[in-house]
Amino acid sequence: MTYQNVPITLIDTAGIRRRGRIEPGVEKYSVLRALRAIERADVSLLLLDATAGITSQDAHIAGFIQEAGKSTVILVNKWDAIVKDTNTMQDFTRQIRQELKFLDFAPILFISAKTGQRVDQVLPLALQVQEERLVRLPTSRINAILQQAQERHPAPSHGGRQFKFYYGTQVRNDPPTFILYVNDPHLAHFTYMRFLENRFREAHQFLGTPIHFVLRPRR
Repeated sequence: MTYQNVPITLIDTAGIRRRGRIEPGVEKYSVLRALRAIERADVSLLLLDATAGITSQDAHIAGFIQEAGKSTVILVNKWDAIVKDTNTMQDFTRQIRQELKFLDFAPILFISAKTGQRVDQVLPLALQVQEERLVRLPTSRINAILQQAQERHPAPSHGGRQFKFYYGTQVRNDPPTFILYVNDPHLAHFTYMRFLENRFREAHQFLGTPIHFVLRPRR
């Protein structure tokens, strides 16, 4: 289809069960097709059922999306079927962020396919996320982020040695990938890299899009 002068291919995948419940034959083939569709996609629309909550199957599919490095929009369908008060949307959002922590960069849209509520916002949001996927930061800005991060919160020492950044550059987009030259990649701790990712997202949101870091020792 063409939407707002942009050519788009929409792929509707079959449902995916947990690996232990996949049966041979047609179902197994449908799972393989769905995984290939995720690999093909630039932006994945992860559809949740508001009446069922977040299931292990949802988390399983989300894991495939994350492993493939795809941008994501989380859609909560059947929102019309939920009895709501002033905190319902906020509570459901909190639950999603807790259960799918590894997709905390993904925007969440509460929709109803039955009534059409917010359905018209799905494609514009997906296109916005796709634009974020193609963002390229100038090297000067990347190094300013690194310097500010180290000044704000120096990395803890390990065995008397402290993890340090020297400089960085963006080597690709789709998704945004940065090479960071450091004193020793083995000194990098997950929590500090998470802190660094948050500093990058403060500088630019990268809405719905994963960002990748590659650590290299400075020669």
